[in-house]
Amino acid sequence: MQKSNDDISASDYQALAEFRYQIRRFLHFSEQIARRAGLESQQHQVLLALKGLPEGKQASISYLAERLQLQHHSTVELVDRLVERNFVRRRRDEADQRRVLVDLTPRGEEILRELSLYHRAELQSMGPELVQALEALIAHNTEQTTN
Repeated sequence: MQKSNDDISASDYQALAEFRYQIRRFLHFSEQIARRAGLESQQHQVLLALKGLPEGKQASISYLAERLQLQHHSTVELVDRLVERNFVRRRRDEADQRRVLVDLTPRGEEILRELSLYHRAELQSMGPELVQALEALIAHNTEQTTN
């Protein structure tokens, strides 16, 4: 009897578990590094989302809420805390005065650079394991759908 695409085998669960483990390892590292720098993990994510904007794109609160998968009001509170610490600044969109945009300050750029150096080094170290787990999961899923 052929397996349907809805069946999940023990090896499917193992591949998913390994992938989730590798993601969680990196996220745990990221949370610790941010905490040591005096930031919440989500504050670090805001700084990174701002620096990682595509060329010519401006970050609104709505954009940041989507990137961080947060509610609008939670994002406002997060940005408030970053403004208080001079990591970001708010400004009105010149094209639409109702819209609030968020930019990195030099202080925000500085702390993000420090954190990013640690993250890059960690990804160079653990990246192959993360890629291997993802490739195993994809290969396993591809194998299951072709059978």
